[in-house]
Amino acid sequence: MEILALKEFLDQKAHYYESEIFIPDDPVSVPHRFRLKNDIEIAGLLTATISWGNRKSIIKSANFLMQLMDDAPYDFVMHHSPKELKRLSRFVHRTFNAEDALFFVKALHQYYQRFDSLEEAFLPKEGEKDLMEAIARFRQLMLQLQPTTRSGKHIADPSTGSAAKRIHMYLRWMVRSEKGGVDFGLWRSISPALLSCPLDVHTGTTARALGLITRKQNDRRAVEELDKVLRTFDPIDPVKYDFALFGIGMEKKIKL
Repeated sequence: MEILALKEFLDQKAHYYESEIFIPDDPVSVPHRFRLKNDIEIAGLLTATISWGNRKSIIKSANFLMQLMDDAPYDFVMHHSPKELKRLSRFVHRTFNAEDALFFVKALHQYYQRFDSLEEAFLPKEGEKDLMEAIARFRQLMLQLQPTTRSGKHIADPSTGSAAKRIHMYLRWMVRSEKGGVDFGLWRSISPALLSCPLDVHTGTTARALGLITRKQNDRRAVEELDKVLRTFDPIDPVKYDFALFGIGMEKKIKL
């Protein structure tokens, strides 16, 4: 497929899949239950963090975690009692268990005592062309706030070559405009131009089938390879194509 025709194809698919009708079947449905900024930030981060495996299972687990937090995640993070914290002992999603849930709640409690929004943790430094280094700094900060011997594995580290799929998805939710009805556009100090595509099995397979990337592994280098192409298609909002790549991959509609 010629590059111009490919761009037009992906533009059409991105427009089609960026729709509110797909929200109920996507993990983004969990933060969409909330209206307050801090609730959305926390619900989004926790949901994105456990977003691997079957999407129905992810949504079910994330909603259960919100239930354990009284469906008021920010208030729970800031004002929980020891007795209320014990509820988290009931939570498990694959390898993410109660200990990990406690880590995030305690680290976020300390974070919000210092900052008003999680946006501040991801602000890029001058000259950075993407958010890879910001993600690595966020991981370091969380581990400084709440040292752990196990829960750090649930926060991706791009400096080790990780694709950081789940955090890139979270950043898309928080940064991209809310006009499409799916993302939130809560964070105005981070440019959508810096976002990277959340690369997983579906988007990676689709991207390779379309000739957008050649690297076989779904790692940081593959993300950077994909970013380079998508930013030529739309330098202002390159991650809108996440909708196209994921949607095509899920429904197996690639016809080349």
